[in-house]
Amino acid sequence: MAGKAVVVVDSKSYFARFMALSWLSLAQLVRSPSHSRRAEAARRAARHVLWLTAGLGAAIVVLMYAIDAWEIGQMPKRGAPSLWWVRILTDFGKDEYVLAVLAGLLIAVAIISPALRGIQRSLLLGLGTRLQFLFLAVAVPALVTEVLKYSIGRGRPFVGGEANAFHFSHFAGNSAYYSFPSGHATTAFALAFAVSALWPKARVVMAVYALIIAATRLVLVAHHPSDVVAGALVGIIGAMFVRYWFAARRLGFAIQSDGSIVSLVGPSSERLKRVARGAFAP
Repeated sequence: MAGKAVVVVDSKSYFARFMALSWLSLAQLVRSPSHSRRAEAARRAARHVLWLTAGLGAAIVVLMYAIDAWEIGQMPKRGAPSLWWVRILTDFGKDEYVLAVLAGLLIAVAIISPALRGIQRSLLLGLGTRLQFLFLAVAVPALVTEVLKYSIGRGRPFVGGEANAFHFSHFAGNSAYYSFPSGHATTAFALAFAVSALWPKARVVMAVYALIIAATRLVLVAHHPSDVVAGALVGIIGAMFVRYWFAARRLGFAIQSDGSIVSLVGPSSERLKRVARGAFAP
């Protein structure tokens, strides 16, 4: 698009405003990173990922060899009628449902924002940026998990008729061999990390949510303990990557001098504020 082109967002046409704001919301995600401290943030994030992978990776190995087979033998019988409430609870960690809710909220923002003006639009667009972050923070690790499930092909508990923690069928493409890592745990921990990154006061509540979802997968004998730990690892690292992506583009986050990433207090990025004033110059 030519640099002289100017999209007048406050034109009379609702459709023109809708298209302009929609284009902006997508373009800001793929523009070149501009934050001067992004290298410091990348190094800090890499250290955290290394320590997290080392710690949880060691836990996964120990669980697979020492705990997995024993643990699933202690759980209630799969499909027990008394676990109906657990089956309802576990769906709050299902990626399709979480992403559908976030997508619905994003669509609502896209529909409503062109009808608003000034600070109201700016506030709503700021919320839209944060919803984009939440959606991608869940979607990216969820996609990685699906690839890992298919590639690793670990059998779910009691597949084959016994409590065998090492029952694998790589690239089987069968849901019975989609145990590692847990998709629900990936979604729950990714969402917990993402929400806590935006609103730190919610950390305890979101941590409890993620742990409950992980526990339901064990109680329902849908996964081994190492599966949910692996899901947590993928979910947290994936959400960390998306947070860095947003921070490097000054979207919703700021990077401090030590490389730490913090949520912005303001309602929107500078570009979105310019839109709220009436025009966007590419």
